[in-house]
Amino acid sequence: MKSLPYFMLTIFFVSAGVHLFASLKQNKPLRNRTKPFILLGLLGFYCCAAKPVVLFVVLALAFSWLGDLLLIPKGTKWFTAGGIAFMVSHVFFILSYLRQTDLAAVSPAVIAGLIVLFTAAALVFFKYLRPHLPQALFYPMMGYLILNGLMNCFAWFRYLTLHNAAGLVTAVGALLFFLSDSSLFLVRFHKNSPLKTHFWVMLTYSLGEFLIVTGLIMQQGGPI
Repeated sequence: MKSLPYFMLTIFFVSAGVHLFASLKQNKPLRNRTKPFILLGLLGFYCCAAKPVVLFVVLALAFSWLGDLLLIPKGTKWFTAGGIAFMVSHVFFILSYLRQTDLAAVSPAVIAGLIVLFTAAALVFFKYLRPHLPQALFYPMMGYLILNGLMNCFAWFRYLTLHNAAGLVTAVGALLFFLSDSSLFLVRFHKNSPLKTHFWVMLTYSLGEFLIVTGLIMQQGGPI
């Protein structure tokens, strides 16, 4: 069915929109009910629109969805489990980018520069956040954000290989994912943070995941 990808995309946008409204209003029950459908809609859209469907992308989205579910309950154990799921998701995103990346075509200086840039950004952010974090979570969370930064690096390496809109769209989506995780840490742990709700966390996350998937489908010439 040609309309099926757009049906799944509608599920994504409607659930994301309602979830963002609930986040803005701090309506936790509505947030919890709508959160699982955001990535399910996006995963369904990818599976219907991508030709071929790449297993690495399916697994990346599936582990992101699992991470969403695991972050719903409160507690350090749930937060850690959700973080692990998202770490696996980042690894699969990296593997999906590598399929369309020629590292030999990217300057070694650019490769090193991007890795240093995102790693430094994570280190500076966690130096600022350290007084507000439980000691046991500091290094695992910092390692997680560095891995997110590495996922970003490979998204930009893909863009520098392709030099087209598809590469740029995915790279921008990856950057929004990095901003989303940073915002989440502020909301969860920084009591005096200007971010008081999950609205910006979920806006950058939902849009970031959507742009990542969109760029991957665009490269295949799929319907967007």
